[in-house]
Amino acid sequence: MIRSRVIFSSLVAVLLLVILASPALATGEAVKAFTGNKFIELTLFNAVFLFIVGFIGGMVSGFIGSGGAFVLTPAMMSIGVPGLVAVASNMCHKFPKALVGAIKRHKYGQVDVKLGLTLGVSASVGVKIGIIVQQYIQRMWGEAGSNLYVSFAFLVILLTVGSYVFYDAWKSKKNPGPERISRLALALQKINIPPMMNFKTAGLRISMWITIPVGLATGLLAATIAVGGFVGVPGMIYIIGATSLVASATELVIAFIMGLVGSTEWALVGNIDIRLTLMILAGSLLGIQIGAVGTTYVKEHMIKVVMGTIMLIVAFSRGFAIPKYTNQLGLTHFADNLIPTFSNISFYIMVFALTLGAIIIGGSLAKAMRKKPAEERDRTISLETAVN
Repeated sequence: MIRSRVIFSSLVAVLLLVILASPALATGEAVKAFTGNKFIELTLFNAVFLFIVGFIGGMVSGFIGSGGAFVLTPAMMSIGVPGLVAVASNMCHKFPKALVGAIKRHKYGQVDVKLGLTLGVSASVGVKIGIIVQQYIQRMWGEAGSNLYVSFAFLVILLTVGSYVFYDAWKSKKNPGPERISRLALALQKINIPPMMNFKTAGLRISMWITIPVGLATGLLAATIAVGGFVGVPGMIYIIGATSLVASATELVIAFIMGLVGSTEWALVGNIDIRLTLMILAGSLLGIQIGAVGTTYVKEHMIKVVMGTIMLIVAFSRGFAIPKYTNQLGLTHFADNLIPTFSNISFYIMVFALTLGAIIIGGSLAKAMRKKPAEERDRTISLETAVN
Protein backbone atom coordinates (compact mmCIF):
# COMPACT_ATOMS: atom_id res chain seq x y z
CA MET A 1 0.00 0.00 0.00
CA ILE A 2 2.80 2.42 0.96
CA ARG A 3 4.74 1.62 -2.21
CA SER A 4 1.75 2.24 -4.47
CA ARG A 5 1.04 5.56 -2.74
CA VAL A 6 4.64 6.69 -3.22
CA ILE A 7 4.66 5.80 -6.91
CA PHE A 8 1.26 7.45 -7.44
CA SER A 9 2.35 10.69 -5.74
CA SER A 10 5.59 10.68 -7.75
CA LEU A 11 3.74 10.38 -11.06
CA VAL A 12 1.35 13.15 -10.05
CA ALA A 13 4.35 15.41 -9.38
CA VAL A 14 5.79 14.68 -12.80
CA LEU A 15 2.45 15.29 -14.51
CA LEU A 16 2.33 18.72 -12.90
CA LEU A 17 5.66 19.43 -14.55
CA VAL A 18 4.23 18.30 -17.88
CA ILE A 19 1.92 21.28 -17.64
CA LEU A 20 4.82 23.61 -16.85
CA ALA A 21 6.95 22.17 -19.67
CA SER A 22 4.21 22.30 -22.31
CA PRO A 23 4.98 24.87 -25.00
CA ALA A 24 1.26 25.21 -25.67
CA LEU A 25 0.80 26.71 -22.21
CA ALA A 26 4.02 28.70 -22.15
CA THR A 27 4.11 32.36 -23.14
CA GLY A 28 6.63 35.05 -24.05
CA GLU A 29 10.26 34.14 -23.37
CA ALA A 30 9.35 30.59 -22.36
CA VAL A 31 8.14 29.86 -25.90
CA LYS A 32 11.33 31.27 -27.40
CA ALA A 33 13.50 29.13 -25.12
CA PHE A 34 11.51 26.01 -25.89
CA THR A 35 11.52 26.38 -29.65
CA GLY A 36 15.25 27.08 -29.61
CA ASN A 37 16.08 23.64 -28.22
CA LYS A 38 16.70 20.47 -30.17
CA PHE A 39 14.31 17.71 -29.08
CA ILE A 40 15.38 14.36 -30.53
CA GLU A 41 13.06 11.97 -32.36
CA LEU A 42 11.83 9.35 -29.91
CA THR A 43 12.31 6.18 -31.96
CA LEU A 44 11.63 2.68 -30.60
CA PHE A 45 15.37 2.18 -30.07
CA ASN A 46 15.69 5.45 -28.17
CA ALA A 47 12.64 4.67 -26.03
CA VAL A 48 13.87 1.18 -25.09
CA PHE A 49 17.39 2.46 -24.51
CA LEU A 50 16.13 5.22 -22.20
CA PHE A 51 13.97 2.79 -20.22
CA ILE A 52 16.92 0.43 -19.70
CA VAL A 53 19.20 3.34 -18.83
CA GLY A 54 16.57 4.55 -16.34
CA PHE A 55 16.30 1.09 -14.78
CA ILE A 56 20.06 0.70 -14.33
CA GLY A 57 20.39 4.34 -13.27
CA GLY A 58 17.69 3.68 -10.69
CA MET A 59 19.57 0.65 -9.37
CA VAL A 60 22.74 2.71 -9.07
CA SER A 61 20.82 5.57 -7.44
CA GLY A 62 19.20 3.34 -4.82
CA PHE A 63 22.52 1.64 -4.14
CA ILE A 64 24.91 4.61 -3.86
CA GLY A 65 22.48 7.52 -3.38
CA SER A 66 24.00 9.76 -6.08
CA GLY A 67 20.78 10.02 -8.05
CA GLY A 68 22.31 7.94 -10.85
CA ALA A 69 22.49 11.09 -12.98
CA PHE A 70 26.17 10.56 -13.75
CA VAL A 71 24.94 7.63 -15.84
CA LEU A 72 21.73 9.15 -17.17
CA THR A 73 22.94 12.53 -18.43
CA PRO A 74 25.82 11.14 -20.53
CA ALA A 75 23.57 8.30 -21.74
CA MET A 76 21.02 10.79 -23.07
CA MET A 77 23.75 12.85 -24.69
CA SER A 78 25.14 9.70 -26.34
CA ILE A 79 21.94 9.37 -28.41
CA GLY A 80 21.96 13.01 -29.47
CA VAL A 81 20.16 14.88 -26.68
CA PRO A 82 21.69 18.37 -26.21
CA GLY A 83 23.54 18.78 -22.91
CA LEU A 84 21.20 21.45 -21.54
CA VAL A 85 18.08 19.40 -22.32
CA ALA A 86 19.70 16.26 -20.87
CA VAL A 87 20.55 18.06 -17.63
CA ALA A 88 17.09 19.65 -17.32
CA SER A 89 15.16 16.46 -18.20
CA ASN A 90 17.34 14.42 -15.88
CA MET A 91 16.73 16.80 -13.01
CA CYS A 92 12.99 16.61 -13.70
CA HIS A 93 12.91 12.83 -13.37
CA LYS A 94 15.15 12.98 -10.34
CA PHE A 95 12.93 14.28 -7.57
CA PRO A 96 10.09 11.71 -7.73
CA LYS A 97 12.63 8.89 -8.04
CA ALA A 98 14.66 10.29 -5.14
CA LEU A 99 11.47 10.49 -3.06
CA VAL A 100 10.78 6.79 -3.63
CA GLY A 101 14.36 5.84 -2.77
CA ALA A 102 14.48 8.05 0.33
CA ILE A 103 11.25 6.57 1.72
CA LYS A 104 12.49 3.06 0.99
CA ARG A 105 15.80 3.57 2.74
CA HIS A 106 14.22 5.51 5.59
CA LYS A 107 12.38 2.30 6.45
CA TYR A 108 15.80 0.70 6.97
CA GLY A 109 16.87 3.54 9.29
CA GLN A 110 19.56 4.82 6.93
CA VAL A 111 18.28 8.37 6.21
CA ASP A 112 19.14 11.36 8.39
CA VAL A 113 16.19 13.58 7.46
CA LYS A 114 17.47 16.59 9.40
CA LEU A 115 20.85 16.46 7.65
CA GLY A 116 19.14 16.06 4.28
CA LEU A 117 16.87 19.07 4.84
CA THR A 118 19.74 21.20 6.15
CA LEU A 119 21.91 20.53 3.11
CA GLY A 120 18.87 20.74 0.84
CA VAL A 121 18.31 24.42 1.70
CA SER A 122 21.80 25.56 0.71
CA ALA A 123 21.78 23.13 -2.24
CA SER A 124 18.68 24.88 -3.62
CA VAL A 125 20.62 28.16 -3.70
CA GLY A 126 23.43 26.37 -5.53
CA VAL A 127 20.93 25.05 -8.09
CA LYS A 128 19.73 28.55 -8.92
CA ILE A 129 23.31 29.78 -9.38
CA GLY A 130 24.15 26.78 -11.59
CA ILE A 131 21.15 27.39 -13.85
CA ILE A 132 22.20 31.01 -14.36
CA VAL A 133 25.68 29.81 -15.40
CA GLN A 134 24.21 27.24 -17.81
CA GLN A 135 21.96 29.78 -19.47
CA TYR A 136 24.84 32.23 -19.86
CA ILE A 137 27.03 29.61 -21.58
CA GLN A 138 24.22 28.68 -23.98
CA ARG A 139 23.62 32.33 -24.89
CA MET A 140 27.32 32.96 -25.50
CA TRP A 141 28.41 29.77 -27.30
CA GLY A 142 25.21 27.97 -28.28
CA GLU A 143 24.44 24.26 -28.09
CA ALA A 144 28.01 23.14 -28.85
CA GLY A 145 29.37 25.30 -26.04
CA SER A 146 26.80 23.93 -23.60
CA ASN A 147 27.58 20.35 -24.64
CA LEU A 148 31.31 20.93 -24.24
CA TYR A 149 30.82 22.51 -20.82
CA VAL A 150 28.71 19.61 -19.56
CA SER A 151 31.03 16.96 -21.04
CA PHE A 152 34.23 18.59 -19.78
CA ALA A 153 32.73 19.03 -16.32
CA PHE A 154 31.82 15.35 -16.31
CA LEU A 155 35.32 14.34 -17.39
CA VAL A 156 37.13 16.35 -14.71
CA ILE A 157 34.76 15.58 -11.85
CA LEU A 158 34.36 11.89 -12.66
CA LEU A 159 38.11 11.31 -12.89
CA THR A 160 38.83 13.27 -9.70
CA VAL A 161 36.04 12.01 -7.46
CA GLY A 162 35.92 8.53 -8.97
CA SER A 163 39.64 7.93 -8.45
CA TYR A 164 39.51 9.01 -4.82
CA VAL A 165 36.35 7.06 -4.01
CA PHE A 166 37.76 3.94 -5.68
CA TYR A 167 41.02 4.31 -3.72
CA ASP A 168 39.08 4.76 -0.49
CA ALA A 169 37.03 1.63 -1.27
CA TRP A 170 40.27 -0.31 -1.79
CA LYS A 171 41.56 0.91 1.57
CA SER A 172 38.29 -0.09 3.28
CA LYS A 173 38.49 -3.58 1.81
CA LYS A 174 42.16 -3.96 2.71
CA ASN A 175 41.51 -2.84 6.29
CA PRO A 176 38.14 -4.37 7.19
CA GLY A 177 36.26 -3.29 10.25
CA PRO A 178 34.02 -0.39 11.28
CA GLU A 179 34.14 2.52 8.85
CA ARG A 180 36.41 5.25 10.15
CA ILE A 181 35.61 8.96 10.08
CA SER A 182 38.08 10.92 7.95
CA ARG A 183 40.66 13.10 9.73
CA LEU A 184 39.27 16.18 8.00
CA ALA A 185 35.74 15.49 9.27
CA LEU A 186 37.00 14.90 12.82
CA ALA A 187 38.89 18.20 12.72
CA LEU A 188 35.88 20.11 11.36
CA GLN A 189 33.57 18.62 13.98
CA LYS A 190 35.76 20.17 16.66
CA ILE A 191 35.20 23.67 15.29
CA ASN A 192 32.66 25.26 17.63
CA ILE A 193 31.01 28.05 15.61
CA PRO A 194 27.30 28.47 16.51
CA PRO A 195 24.82 27.35 15.57
CA MET A 196 25.99 23.80 16.25
CA MET A 197 23.72 21.07 14.87
CA ASN A 198 23.16 17.52 16.10
CA PHE A 199 22.30 14.83 13.55
CA LYS A 200 20.98 11.78 15.37
CA THR A 201 20.93 9.16 12.59
CA ALA A 202 24.35 10.22 11.29
CA GLY A 203 25.62 10.28 14.87
CA LEU A 204 27.52 13.55 14.63
CA ARG A 205 27.57 17.17 15.77
CA ILE A 206 28.90 19.92 13.51
CA SER A 207 28.58 23.65 12.85
CA MET A 208 25.88 24.71 10.41
CA TRP A 209 28.49 26.86 8.64
CA ILE A 210 30.43 23.71 7.64
CA THR A 211 27.31 22.22 6.00
CA ILE A 212 26.58 25.30 3.86
CA PRO A 213 29.55 24.98 1.43
CA VAL A 214 28.80 21.27 0.95
CA GLY A 215 25.17 22.07 0.11
CA LEU A 216 26.06 24.96 -2.22
CA ALA A 217 28.59 22.85 -4.13
CA THR A 218 26.10 20.00 -4.38
CA GLY A 219 23.39 22.24 -5.83
CA LEU A 220 25.77 24.04 -8.19
CA LEU A 221 26.98 20.76 -9.62
CA ALA A 222 23.44 19.39 -9.87
CA ALA A 223 22.36 22.34 -12.00
CA THR A 224 25.52 22.11 -14.09
CA ILE A 225 25.53 18.38 -14.94
CA ALA A 226 22.52 17.06 -12.94
CA VAL A 227 24.88 15.19 -10.62
CA GLY A 228 24.85 16.65 -7.13
CA GLY A 229 25.67 13.31 -5.51
CA PHE A 230 29.27 13.53 -6.74
CA VAL A 231 29.77 16.28 -4.19
CA GLY A 232 26.93 15.51 -1.78
CA VAL A 233 27.85 11.92 -0.91
CA PRO A 234 31.65 12.39 -0.64
CA GLY A 235 31.04 15.72 1.12
CA MET A 236 28.92 14.08 3.79
CA ILE A 237 31.45 11.25 4.18
CA TYR A 238 34.78 13.09 4.12
CA ILE A 239 33.84 16.62 5.30
CA ILE A 240 30.82 16.23 7.57
CA GLY A 241 31.67 12.73 8.85
CA ALA A 242 28.64 10.56 8.01
CA THR A 243 29.06 6.88 7.13
CA SER A 244 28.81 5.75 3.50
CA LEU A 245 25.46 4.10 4.20
CA VAL A 246 23.88 7.17 5.82
CA ALA A 247 25.43 9.58 3.28
CA SER A 248 24.21 7.61 0.27
CA ALA A 249 20.70 7.40 1.73
CA THR A 250 20.50 11.01 2.93
CA GLU A 251 21.60 12.34 -0.48
CA LEU A 252 18.28 11.10 -1.85
CA VAL A 253 16.52 13.67 0.38
CA ILE A 254 18.79 16.41 -0.99
CA ALA A 255 18.21 15.15 -4.54
CA PHE A 256 14.45 15.42 -4.03
CA ILE A 257 14.68 19.04 -2.88
CA MET A 258 17.15 20.05 -5.61
CA GLY A 259 15.18 18.23 -8.28
CA LEU A 260 11.94 19.95 -7.35
CA VAL A 261 13.52 23.42 -7.32
CA GLY A 262 15.58 22.87 -10.47
CA SER A 263 12.75 21.24 -12.42
CA THR A 264 10.49 24.21 -11.81
CA GLU A 265 13.21 26.62 -12.99
CA TRP A 266 14.04 24.60 -16.14
CA ALA A 267 10.38 23.96 -16.98
CA LEU A 268 9.56 27.66 -16.94
CA VAL A 269 12.12 28.27 -19.71
CA GLY A 270 11.11 25.19 -21.70
CA ASN A 271 14.30 23.11 -21.39
CA ILE A 272 12.64 19.89 -20.20
CA ASP A 273 11.82 17.16 -22.73
CA ILE A 274 9.04 15.49 -20.76
CA ARG A 275 9.11 12.39 -23.01
CA LEU A 276 12.65 11.60 -21.92
CA THR A 277 11.74 12.34 -18.32
CA LEU A 278 8.86 9.87 -18.27
CA MET A 279 10.89 7.15 -20.05
CA ILE A 280 13.79 7.19 -17.64
CA LEU A 281 11.46 7.66 -14.66
CA ALA A 282 9.48 4.53 -15.58
CA GLY A 283 12.66 2.46 -15.51
CA SER A 284 14.10 4.25 -12.49
CA LEU A 285 11.12 3.65 -10.22
CA LEU A 286 11.66 -0.09 -10.67
CA GLY A 287 15.45 -0.07 -10.45
CA ILE A 288 15.78 2.18 -7.42
CA GLN A 289 13.91 -0.22 -5.16
CA ILE A 290 16.23 -3.08 -6.11
CA GLY A 291 19.25 -0.90 -5.47
CA ALA A 292 17.91 0.25 -2.09
CA VAL A 293 17.27 -3.34 -0.98
CA GLY A 294 20.79 -4.23 -2.10
CA THR A 295 22.35 -1.88 0.48
CA THR A 296 20.96 -4.02 3.30
CA TYR A 297 22.84 -7.12 2.08
CA VAL A 298 26.28 -5.90 1.00
CA LYS A 299 29.28 -4.52 2.86
CA GLU A 300 29.64 -0.75 2.90
CA HIS A 301 32.87 -0.72 0.89
CA MET A 302 30.95 -2.21 -2.05
CA ILE A 303 28.96 1.04 -2.31
CA LYS A 304 32.24 2.87 -2.92
CA VAL A 305 33.47 0.18 -5.34
CA VAL A 306 30.36 0.56 -7.52
CA MET A 307 30.46 4.34 -7.38
CA GLY A 308 34.16 4.64 -8.22
CA THR A 309 34.15 2.01 -10.98
CA ILE A 310 31.22 3.45 -12.90
CA MET A 311 32.51 7.01 -12.50
CA LEU A 312 35.85 6.20 -14.11
CA ILE A 313 34.31 4.31 -17.03
CA VAL A 314 31.75 7.05 -17.75
CA ALA A 315 34.59 9.60 -17.65
CA PHE A 316 36.25 7.85 -20.60
CA SER A 317 32.91 7.83 -22.42
CA ARG A 318 32.56 11.60 -22.10
CA GLY A 319 36.20 12.09 -23.05
CA PHE A 320 35.62 10.53 -26.48
CA ALA A 321 32.56 12.78 -26.99
CA ILE A 322 34.49 16.03 -26.49
CA PRO A 323 36.23 16.24 -29.94
CA LYS A 324 32.84 16.57 -31.65
CA TYR A 325 32.02 19.72 -29.67
CA THR A 326 35.49 21.27 -29.92
CA ASN A 327 35.35 20.80 -33.71
CA GLN A 328 31.96 22.51 -33.85
CA LEU A 329 33.38 25.47 -31.92
CA GLY A 330 36.47 25.62 -34.15
CA LEU A 331 38.80 24.84 -31.23
CA THR A 332 40.17 21.66 -32.85
CA HIS A 333 40.34 20.29 -36.37
CA PHE A 334 39.93 16.53 -36.18
CA ALA A 335 39.23 14.79 -39.50
CA ASP A 336 35.49 14.55 -40.22
CA ASN A 337 35.66 10.76 -40.51
CA LEU A 338 37.10 10.48 -36.97
CA ILE A 339 34.22 12.25 -35.23
CA PRO A 340 31.61 9.48 -35.84
CA THR A 341 34.19 6.92 -34.66
CA PHE A 342 34.78 8.87 -31.44
CA SER A 343 31.00 9.18 -30.92
CA ASN A 344 30.51 5.43 -31.39
CA ILE A 345 33.31 4.63 -28.95
CA SER A 346 31.73 7.02 -26.43
CA PHE A 347 28.35 5.29 -26.82
CA TYR A 348 29.71 1.75 -26.44
CA ILE A 349 31.77 2.67 -23.39
CA MET A 350 28.58 4.08 -21.89
CA VAL A 351 26.73 0.83 -22.61
CA PHE A 352 29.61 -1.09 -20.98
CA ALA A 353 29.40 1.14 -17.87
CA LEU A 354 25.66 0.54 -17.57
CA THR A 355 26.07 -3.21 -18.00
CA LEU A 356 28.92 -3.41 -15.52
CA GLY A 357 26.97 -1.41 -12.94
CA ALA A 358 24.00 -3.76 -13.23
CA ILE A 359 26.28 -6.81 -12.96
CA ILE A 360 28.11 -5.51 -9.88
CA ILE A 361 24.94 -4.52 -8.02
CA GLY A 362 22.94 -7.58 -9.09
CA GLY A 363 25.83 -9.95 -8.43
CA SER A 364 26.56 -8.50 -4.99
CA LEU A 365 22.89 -8.70 -4.06
CA ALA A 366 22.50 -12.28 -5.31
CA LYS A 367 25.68 -13.43 -3.54
CA ALA A 368 24.67 -11.83 -0.25
CA MET A 369 21.13 -13.26 -0.45
CA ARG A 370 22.52 -16.76 -1.05
CA LYS A 371 24.91 -16.37 1.86
CA LYS A 372 22.25 -15.21 4.31
CA PRO A 373 20.06 -18.37 4.17
CA ALA A 374 23.21 -20.49 4.55
CA GLU A 375 24.19 -18.57 7.69
CA GLU A 376 20.66 -18.92 9.10
CA ARG A 377 20.77 -22.65 8.34
CA ASP A 378 24.10 -23.03 10.17
CA ARG A 379 22.73 -21.07 13.12
CA THR A 380 19.67 -23.32 13.31
CA ILE A 381 21.82 -26.46 13.20
CA SER A 382 24.06 -25.08 15.94
CA LEU A 383 21.05 -24.35 18.17
CA GLU A 384 19.60 -27.81 17.59
CA THR A 385 22.95 -29.41 18.40
CA ALA A 386 23.22 -27.37 21.59
CA VAL A 387 19.70 -28.38 22.69
CA ASN A 388 20.32 -32.06 22.00
